[in-house]
Order: sequence, then C-alpha cells, then structure tokens
Amino acid sequence: MSAIAATARQAPQMRPVPADQRPSITRLTAIELRKMSDTRAGIWLEIGVLGAMALTVVITCLAGHADQRTFEHILRNALFPAAILLPIVAMLLITSEWSQRTTLTTFGLVPRRSRVLVAKALAAAAVSVVPFVFALAISAAAAAVSSSGVHGVWTLDAATLVQSFAYLVTNMMIGFAFGAVLLASAPAIVAYFALPTAVSALTSAVGEHSFLSWIDSSTTLAPMTEHALSTTQWGKVATTWLVWLALPLAFGVWRVLRSEIK
Repeated sequence: MSAIAATARQAPQMRPVPADQRPSITRLTAIELRKMSDTRAGIWLEIGVLGAMALTVVITCLAGHADQRTFEHILRNALFPAAILLPIVAMLLITSEWSQRTTLTTFGLVPRRSRVLVAKALAAAAVSVVPFVFALAISAAAAAVSSSGVHGVWTLDAATLVQSFAYLVTNMMIGFAFGAVLLASAPAIVAYFALPTAVSALTSAVGEHSFLSWIDSSTTLAPMTEHALSTTQWGKVATTWLVWLALPLAFGVWRVLRSEIK
C-alpha cells in the first residue's frame, strides 16, 4: 500500500493542455503584407506604381487646361495608374504560392487554407491605402501649386472621395480573384487585361444600351471617381462586382481549398 502511495507521489503531474495558439488573422495579414515587398518584383512594381502616379500628376498640371487643374480632377488622374497596375501585386500575392512552390510550407504551417485566403484578401485591400493616401498628398500639393486663381479648386464631396477609395479596392480585389481562379501569374495578368478589354470592344460594337454596358468595367466603375453615383449607376457597379469579382472569387476560393498541394 505504501509502495502504491509512493509511486503516486512520484508520478509527474499532468500539465493542462495549452489553449489554441494559432496565429491570429492580424498576424497572418501582416505576414502577407510583408510578402508583397519581400521580392524584387513586388517592391519595384509598387515603386513603379507610385512613380507613375507622380508622373501623371505632373503631366496633368503641365498639359491640362486651367479647369482640369482642380484637386478632384488631379486626384482622379493620379488614381488611374494605381487602379491599372496595382492589382498585379494582388495577383502575385496568391499566384506566387504556386509558381514558387511555397504552398506546402504555407499550408503546412497554417493547415486551414481559408484563414490564409482571408489574410491574403485583407492584405490586398490594405495595400490600397498607401497609394490612395499618396494620391491625396500629391494631388493636394499639385493643386495648391498649379491652380492659383482657378475656381472651385478644392471642391470634392465626401461621397466621391469614399467612392474613389472603393474604386481602387475593387480593382485590387478583381486582380486577387483572377489570381485565385488561374493560380498562375502570366495567365492571370493576361486575362485581367484582355477580358475587360474584349467586353469593352463588344460594348462599343453593339451599342451602349445593350446588357454589356452593365458589365463593362471600364465604363461602370470609372464614374466612381467622378461624382456621387445615381441609383442606376450603383446598379451597374453591383452587376460589375458580381460578374468580375464575386463569381471569380467564389470559384477561386473553391479551387484553392480543393487543389492538390505539391
């Protein structure tokens, strides 16, 4: 009996099982943000986007008419290069996992792929803040320097400002969706530029009153940076979101969750 008691006293005490120590979404998003600028391609693409924005502002101030040197018009032009080129960064964020063969490491460390996808999507949206703030700064500086005596230089309503940021985020997420669908950098980039261009050409051929005018992203999204949208324009924006963002993103998420890891 004493031997049993002594054995019980010498037995190691059971330690409590530690709580779930998975990295938070915030930490995963920070990691994905770092991935965007860890490669030469990523950092130089981002620098190139900022450079193109600055160059656009300079050209607008030097070559534009006096009524085009308002803060609103300069800001609209400054956002255009970012809306075109920055989505490539969002594509590379997801396609690089397959092209660089890092999926085994990424999904091995974070087995729930949905958490990684959420972090990547949040990182892609967060990156939009930097060029937007940069566009605001250089547009304000350019308007202050070049628009002396121009009427209504600082006229910009809050709705248009919010829509301008939403316009930039929308393009980023469309690029992310294309990357998730194709999981390869070159095809995603080609499809991102070629498909909307083809739809725009068809819209011009069949007329602006066809159903294609509701999914022609070049015409449905552009007014977001120009003025507060009407109900019909918001309907076109919602239709564009459905066709170019929601459906591709849903298929892309399904593909990432079900694809084989090599």
